[in-house]
Amino acid sequence: MTEPAAGSLAGSLRVAIAARGAERLAALTKLLQSLGHEVVNSDEQPDVVLADEPRPEEERNPTVVLGGMDAEAEGLLPEDTGAAQIDAALRAVAQGLIVRSPGAVRYRETRTPGFSAVQEAEARTLLTPRETQILDAIADGLTNKAIARRLGISLHTVKFHVESVFRKLGASTRTEAVARAAERRRAETIDL
Repeated sequence: MTEPAAGSLAGSLRVAIAARGAERLAALTKLLQSLGHEVVNSDEQPDVVLADEPRPEEERNPTVVLGGMDAEAEGLLPEDTGAAQIDAALRAVAQGLIVRSPGAVRYRETRTPGFSAVQEAEARTLLTPRETQILDAIADGLTNKAIARRLGISLHTVKFHVESVFRKLGASTRTEAVARAAERRRAETIDL
């Protein structure tokens, strides 16, 4: 096996800090150094920036925001996030990924007007009529090719709808999708 490349997940990162005050800057510096990262100024081409609440407007580098609500930031974590999560978020953002902590998302949704995440009950009603036909055909044991012939659509379209059904039902296999759909139907059935 080869050695990790510079800037890889195994190495240290060059991290700039944007903090609210000298005390918070010192605490974040100490934290980052304990994680093995090099703390640099933002003009020294950092791999990633760790911002304590408002993201600096002039910041162009990938940024992880602690306790903020900036939807533009690549990383968004609650203010009370632990060292391991901060380290993981910094490494992920430095590699080009987007990080959203569930705690940060809940915080943002309660503080920011606009659209919120689709709730579980609403997700159940989101299967389109075509996706319902696809799901029924899957339950009948048909292959994607047989589904395409039955419905008169392309194989590519069938694959697209199958993936959408899996995503909406939270399933990873055909059997699991059928089982989850059956569970939801039972849950939504009213006994008279």
